[in-house]
Amino acid sequence: METAVSAGGVVYRNGEDGIEVVICGRLGDGVWGLPKGTPHDGESLEETAVREVSEETGLEVLIGEKIGVVEYWFARTRVRYHKWVHHYLFQATGGDTDSHDLEYDRVEWRPIENALKTLTFKNESDMVEKAREMIETVRE
Repeated sequence: METAVSAGGVVYRNGEDGIEVVICGRLGDGVWGLPKGTPHDGESLEETAVREVSEETGLEVLIGEKIGVVEYWFARTRVRYHKWVHHYLFQATGGDTDSHDLEYDRVEWRPIENALKTLTFKNESDMVEKAREMIETVRE
């Protein structure tokens, strides 16, 4: 068994029809997810989250509060992993989703309800739901 840690999060903006979030898709396996990745040596979780979100989305982002942590198990090449993914709330401050790296084939802004229906994994949908609650609390 091995352990793994990643950091990323939910990038949002206020669109014409309400809150929009960025989701990332791969054509090969059909997975739609949130941007995240593994820390470099000496990098904090927050630094990792900013770097990974920026690379995978093509956006310049401002990190906000921590949304939460997702914990799960998976196996790869006969090794069982216990993984934790730390999610933060981000505001987009610039950039362009067309400038994303090659990890995903598509990076799109979606109305939050559409994103919730499109995300592949429930634990990531749960993070978007928590992010929505945080955003709505700030807007009140």
